[in-house]
Amino acid sequence: MTVEMTRRDWMSTLAKAPAARLAALWQALEMAPEFTWLRAPEIGATMVRGRMGGTGAPFNLGEMTVTRCSLQLVSGEVGHGYVQGRDKDKARIAALVDAVMQGDAAAQVRAELLIPLQDEMAADSASRAAKAAATKVDFFTMVRGED
Repeated sequence: MTVEMTRRDWMSTLAKAPAARLAALWQALEMAPEFTWLRAPEIGATMVRGRMGGTGAPFNLGEMTVTRCSLQLVSGEVGHGYVQGRDKDKARIAALVDAVMQGDAAAQVRAELLIPLQDEMAADSASRAAKAAATKVDFFTMVRGED
């Protein structure tokens, strides 16, 4: 079965993935493509914006620390990594995966790294939702027998 995955999908997965799990799956792939830095990993901040009710006028919520980098594989593909926090290694791996996903090894990386990450994150999210649902209180109104 071929699972279609856009660059937006895999970049989102890489940014949200737990750093230790991403590193373990990347290491298990046994890929070590040669690359040159276009932008070495650097730590900075970005403004997080929100919208009241999801549709209102945007407002500045606050700043968030991010790490970003860009690299180019010897074969020519360019990869970018943007991750929350101060994890330079996670940003490097994200950029490497982004670059490799644009080449011939995309199917292998999708099957052995991205799909397992998505499945694990979905299971974790479902587990958290189930725990929250267990504490939900349902209020209802009973109809009195009065006319």
